[in-house]
Parts: sequence; structure tokens; C-alpha cells
Amino acid sequence: MDLHTVTESGPVHWAEPWRPGDAWLGGGTYLFSEPQPWLRRLRDLSTAGWPPLTERPEGLEIAATCTVAQLSRLVLPDRWAHNQRLVEQCCRSFLASFKIWNMATVGGNLANALPAGPMISLTAALDGVCTLRAMDGSERRVRVTEFVTGDNRNVLGEGELLRAVTLPDAALRQRTAFRRASLHEHGRSAALLIGRTDPADGSLTLTITASTVRPVRLWFPLHPGAAQLRAAVEAAVPRGEWFDDIHGLPEWRRHMTLRLAEEIRWELREPGELREPGELRDAAEERGEACG
Repeated sequence: MDLHTVTESGPVHWAEPWRPGDAWLGGGTYLFSEPQPWLRRLRDLSTAGWPPLTERPEGLEIAATCTVAQLSRLVLPDRWAHNQRLVEQCCRSFLASFKIWNMATVGGNLANALPAGPMISLTAALDGVCTLRAMDGSERRVRVTEFVTGDNRNVLGEGELLRAVTLPDAALRQRTAFRRASLHEHGRSAALLIGRTDPADGSLTLTITASTVRPVRLWFPLHPGAAQLRAAVEAAVPRGEWFDDIHGLPEWRRHMTLRLAEEIRWELREPGELREPGELRDAAEERGEACG
């Protein structure tokens, strides 16, 4: 879509002050998707020269300008290789056109802060930390779970930008499980849950996205039972924070979240762990099966 109100666009010059009507331009897949009558100038971040992906001893740094296609092509080193599939699953959760796949950026997906944003799901689940840069060059760091505050809401101040998100080495080393629900095969995510277990202490981390207006992170010092997990999810998500749009009603999203959370709990269980009394019956009832 043409943006008829834009009168200037060009490379980033950090010394130039922020003006009303300015916007950072990453991939542009959102900015050019609908009218933006308030826009006057686009400040093109593609000229910043940030490497899309940088492996460091402390973790993986993903530049805000890294595209979904670039992230999908990344081959993780051996110490993180078991999470290769998780990265691909989240990238494929875009269900994107060729243009979106090759132009949409990780930073844009986070900054738009839509509940179904799969880069929010991935980075929140892996304890991602956002680096935010102000116009004066100062930086601050915010966890992804705190960066996104609601549907289409984040903590960015005027003129502030998302420079990168870093996934720590410790989280990337841990075993994960992915579950996603949608109203139909090629639909927008209505619930996207990722679990992570730490073999060093037996803890379980569960991150809930898409079904809620913001990312919800639950941490259990020991692997929880089914009832404990369900109670924790119910307590962490107040009734008004289940997302409601044409892609799924709140009650259905809640139901699918509880079901997928239990599937993740079971997948990441300790070897040899037995089901608790009644779990087989409850699981069958969830699937609508008869239990003899």
C-alpha cells in the first residue's frame, strides 16, 4: 500500500532528533499493509548494518532487523542443536506469504506485540532479553515477557527502538516442547505454548502465548503434577486476559491452553514418571473418548 503522507525516507542518522510523524522502518510488512495517516518520515533500519545473527558464549543475539527467513536458515551449534526444530516450528507459525517470509523481521514481530506473534513466543520461552536503544544512544535491557504488555502494546518510549533480542546459552541448552492450536490448519495461532525443562534441577518453565493478551511465564522448581499445573495456569491468567477475536473465543482458548499445557507437562516428564490417579481418565475426557 502506498503511504501518501510520507514526505521523507532514508538511512538512519542517529544525530537527527525524533520528530512527530517519524517511524522506524524494518521489514515494512506492517507499515505498508494499511493506511498510516500519521506518518511523515520513515527512518530505515536496514541501513544500520547490524549482523542478523551473532553466536556468543553467553547466547544467541538476534538483531531486530533479522528476517524470519534468515532465522529459519540458521544452523544451531551442537550445544543448542536439539532446539533447531523449535526455531523452525515458531518460524513456520507465521504461515506467511513469500513476501512476509523474506521481509518480516524478528524485531517488527516483537514491537507489534500481537498475541499471535510467533517470535514473541520463541523469545519469551527461551528467556529472551531485549536491548532497547534511545535516541541519545543509551540502552536498557528488558525481558521479552516484560517488553510486551498487552495486545499491540509494549514498553518502547518515544523514539526508542528495539536493537536486538538475546537468547541465553542456559535456556538454549535445555529440552523444549512445542504445542500450537488454531481454528483451522492454515489459521492464525489461537494458543501457542512452549515448555522447557532444566535437567540440572528438574525445574519446568511453561510460556503461554497467543491465547493470552501478553506472554505468561510459569516456573515450577520441581516437575508439577497435572492438578498443580492446571491450578497455576488458572491463577496466572485472569479471566479478562484470555484473548478474544475472530480466531478463537476466550473459553475455547482457555480450554486449549490447559490441554496443551498438560501435553507439554507429560512430554517433558522425568523418565519413568507415572501418571497420577485419574490422569488417564481426564485425558480421555479431554479428547472426548470413552474410558472403560
